[in-house]
Amino acid sequence: MRRKKSKYKHAEIGGKKYYFYKIVWKDPCGDSGHADAAEMKNLTPATMISQAYIFAKDNKHVWTFASYDADAAVFSDRNVFPKCIISKMEKIKI
Repeated sequence: MRRKKSKYKHAEIGGKKYYFYKIVWKDPCGDSGHADAAEMKNLTPATMISQAYIFAKDNKHVWTFASYDADAAVFSDRNVFPKCIISKMEKIKI
């Protein structure tokens, strides 16, 4: 029986598959200068896009990495996102 190929981009590290995602999230923005009421209302969070492998996720957080060692289970370019700031997660197809 032939094994079905995954249609999603992934990396296999230490015998485990990690899938690649596009993550859309809100980043708080700030300004330390003086502003009137109209300028205050124009200050909004930035919509950010990150592309990374998902290391793990639970009810409150998503852990990601973008780089890894080819010979060992060592991860770099790591982030942890609170789920409350993530507006969309999309698994990337090959």
